[in-house]
Amino acid sequence: MNGDLGWALGVLLRTYRRAAEEVLNGIPGGPRGYQVLASAVQELAGNQGVMATQLGIDRTVLTYLLDDLEAAGLVQRRPDPLDRRSRRVVATERGRAVWRERSAELCRVENHILSGLGGDGAVFRDLLQRAAAHADRLDPSVSACQVVEEIDAQDAAELRRHRVRS
Repeated sequence: MNGDLGWALGVLLRTYRRAAEEVLNGIPGGPRGYQVLASAVQELAGNQGVMATQLGIDRTVLTYLLDDLEAAGLVQRRPDPLDRRSRRVVATERGRAVWRERSAELCRVENHILSGLGGDGAVFRDLLQRAAAHADRLDPSVSACQVVEEIDAQDAAELRRHRVRS
């Protein structure tokens, strides 16, 4: 598979996804819930509607996800002071602590996965970010979650084809 970009990206994504799912276990919504929590902690969205757009999550799905995150004590919805009809998603102290812990664990996962690159890990991250940003401009995706779901569906289809041949 030397030189096969698709194979290399697939292996890295599969390895990262498995480790990330383990790290994010217990957060309602898993990786998607973590994205919402991270957005709330970092105050990236002015309100719930903006958050849905930024994360590429359907508003209805986001509402259910926020219900679960709120029930877990990780976020709160508060009226937007600029528009009382709108809701802001605010991380609780517990949510901030969970985010700090899980983001540190994800960083360790990333470092472990890239440890085979030695000192070139940071360069690889930068190049990968640039390549991803360029690819997204050429063919914008609705969300990172959608990309992973499409890859999961393709992996499942390939596994079914392999089982039929065996």
